[in-house]
Amino acid sequence: MRPIRPASAAPSGRRSRRGSRILAATGLCAALALTAACGPGSDEAADKPTVAASDPAGGPAGIKIPDDLKKKLKEHGFDLDKWKGGAWKNWDRDQWLREAQDFVNPIIEDLWDPDRMGRAKQPDRPVADPDLGKDQGVTDPTPAPVRARSVAAPYHQSVPEAGKVFFDGPEGSMVCSATVVEDPAHPGKSNLVWTAGHCVHAGKKGGWYRNIAFVPSYNDAGKSAAALKGASRDEVAPYGVWWSDWAQTSDQWIAGGGPTGGAGAPYDFAVLHVTPEKGSGASLEETVGSALPVEFNAPAVPKIAQITATGYPAAPPYDGQRAFRCADRPGRLSIAQDAPVMYRIGCTMTGGSSGGGWVAAGRDGRPALVSNTSIGPVTAGWLAGPRLGTEAKNIYAAVSGKFAK
Repeated sequence: MRPIRPASAAPSGRRSRRGSRILAATGLCAALALTAACGPGSDEAADKPTVAASDPAGGPAGIKIPDDLKKKLKEHGFDLDKWKGGAWKNWDRDQWLREAQDFVNPIIEDLWDPDRMGRAKQPDRPVADPDLGKDQGVTDPTPAPVRARSVAAPYHQSVPEAGKVFFDGPEGSMVCSATVVEDPAHPGKSNLVWTAGHCVHAGKKGGWYRNIAFVPSYNDAGKSAAALKGASRDEVAPYGVWWSDWAQTSDQWIAGGGPTGGAGAPYDFAVLHVTPEKGSGASLEETVGSALPVEFNAPAVPKIAQITATGYPAAPPYDGQRAFRCADRPGRLSIAQDAPVMYRIGCTMTGGSSGGGWVAAGRDGRPALVSNTSIGPVTAGWLAGPRLGTEAKNIYAAVSGKFAK
């Protein structure tokens, strides 16, 4: 399977359902015999995240930066005017913020236009790790491949919480998948998005990605890549472009995440708080009409009848423009004796599906997010995602609490 990387999310339909020094990178690719959903293909390449290289040259048309962000940029040695003029493209390792508290992501208006979004793809750079899960005693047999099926359009009606995450890294523009989730501090008015840690932070040899934005119900009509040529922004992003004004991933991902997931794979998750690039004051949940609850410490594998994974796979044979999903009974995958066991399902989705939500019936019977796509093999056939435990719950609570007032 190819390395899986973070992608962006698209808005969905309005449907009432209540319910440290380098920046943390936002999108690992899954390549296994295991590689992270979007990671580089060798140790030598690990300094450069393997994401779809697209045109990183497009200059910002406009930028909104609150006073506190201006101060934060200045503290890190960034000149605001130069940042506006393209200084964000400087990936010098001494300038690449890494620590959890260093996240900075100013809005650059119209940066993510339809053409730039369409060219952000997962790179074809497979990596193999045949010893993944070996001799850990808790890894189930490799699941049979489950063919990914296209999601019925309009996505707003089928999967209103799903979308794509776009971001920039040293090698260009990249993409992941993501899910709108409930915010306990703002019932019915959530601005929280769940994705993979590797879609926002590059892990132990990198830092935070830049220009991170979420697009719910991306390409809502499910048009082909050819039909999208010349499409307006409203066609591609009917529910707007939502920039991350805060992101948080696990300390384990920042410290140990790598191109094959590494020691950080069982902790490969992230929570974004987003704000509209051009907004009316309505929250993301109000805009798309739905948000999923998050189920922490979900039942053990034998008690889960089925998990459904949704994403926008971008590596061949897919092109990243349409949403797909796989449904399968999960098994267990262990990558280290001292690390939490991961969920694993059969699925042919490729890179770009990273970060996409894994949904199962929660304790109350409602659909709930229980994991996200993290890693998979070089030859597509299965995907693995972290079991969301205490670390994930604490990150979720921290991001919610930060914007509780």
